[in-house]
Formats: sequence, C-alpha cells, structure tokens
Amino acid sequence: MADAGRVIGGSAGGLRLAAPGEGTRPFADRVKQALFGSLEADPDEPLGGPFLDLFAGSGAAGIEALSRGAPSAVFVERDLGAARVVADNLARTHLDGGRVVKADVLRFLDGDPLAAGGPFRGIVIDPPYAETGLLDAALELLGDPARGWLSPAAVVVAKHPWRWTGAAIVGCLERGRVRRFGETALTWYRRLGT
Repeated sequence: MADAGRVIGGSAGGLRLAAPGEGTRPFADRVKQALFGSLEADPDEPLGGPFLDLFAGSGAAGIEALSRGAPSAVFVERDLGAARVVADNLARTHLDGGRVVKADVLRFLDGDPLAAGGPFRGIVIDPPYAETGLLDAALELLGDPARGWLSPAAVVVAKHPWRWTGAAIVGCLERGRVRRFGETALTWYRRLGT
C-alpha cells in the first residue's frame, strides 16, 4: 500500500500512515507541519474543539488534529477504499474520537451539522486538484451561517493547487493568508465576527 507520510506531532507522532493509492495527494510532512503549527499557535484554539477532515483521503489531517489534542474528528470520504484506509490508519495510531463517514462531501454538508458532530472549530478541505469547483462549493456550504457548521472561532484551511484563488469573503468566512509549497498551497479562512 502507498505511504501517506507520518504523523508529525502529538501523541501519535512518528507513526507512518497508509495512503489509498493512485489519485490521492497525501499531505507532505512540511505542509502538515506548517498547517498544524499555525493551528496550534492560533489564539482561537482551532484544535480545541471538534475537527472536520473533508475529502479525507488517508485521514492525515484529522489524525494529526487528534494526535495534537482535538477532542474529536470526523473524516468524510466518498471512496470506499479510502474510507477503509482512514479507519485502518485510526486503528494504527490508537487515537480515540475519530469517526469515518463514507459520503459525498457536498451531500454531507447539505445535512445536519449537529448530527455530524458539529459545529466544528477546525476544518481542512482537500479535494482532488482537478476538481477545484468542489472546493468552492464546499466553502460556500461551510460559510453559510444558516447551516451552522462553524463554531464562533472556526478556522477553515483549504489545500489546493497553487494557482487557485478563493474568494476573499465566502458567506461568514474571510480569506486570510496563503502559503505556497511548490505545486500545493494552503489558504486559511476564518469565521467573521470572532
């Protein structure tokens, strides 16, 4: 099975994760370190509440969040094989509080956030790079304040091809910094009014 790198920090730090294989782009260790270093340093403590890993792939983002102290993480992945890999990676790391949901992300976000374990304080969105329209649609659903997906101090981080530029404001989300890592970039969004 393909390798998805390792858990960088926290209680499961150093453990290697499996990847679903072709068609997934696992988080590089340096991207994970930059992302979670910023989340840990954030005064709004995005790892202090429920965490949501959308287009979970190997589950690396949510597993890193759990390892670093998030009380719970929901992993949403539509591919059955990938969802099984997430479950296997959770078992390998012996982390509690993880729940894998096999579902289409946009359908999931059209549902009930309370039933899903939300509202969420930290969210990572990592759709297939060829489908940036999914990223825009997921941000719109998350940013709709009437849907209730975001806690008051929520931080949403999008992983995407470096050429993608998200809207400055998406509902109640405001774009913050962008950081590039070769062909990959991360864009931070924060809930307005926090």
